[in-house]
Amino acid sequence: MNKDLIKILVCPKTKGPLTYDKKNQELISKKANLAYPIENGIPIMIIEKARKIKK
Repeated sequence: MNKDLIKILVCPKTKGPLTYDKKNQELISKKANLAYPIENGIPIMIIEKARKIKK
């Protein structure tokens, strides 16, 4: 995942920052408790496609 891309992407729900989870290929929004999948190198930034994560 391109580090420069991660810097400009924000959570569509909270508009907050995201962190990259390389192992699970996800972008994590800690504020929204959501994990957005990355499929074939493309972040899927759709709230309905995000996985809910525990606090």
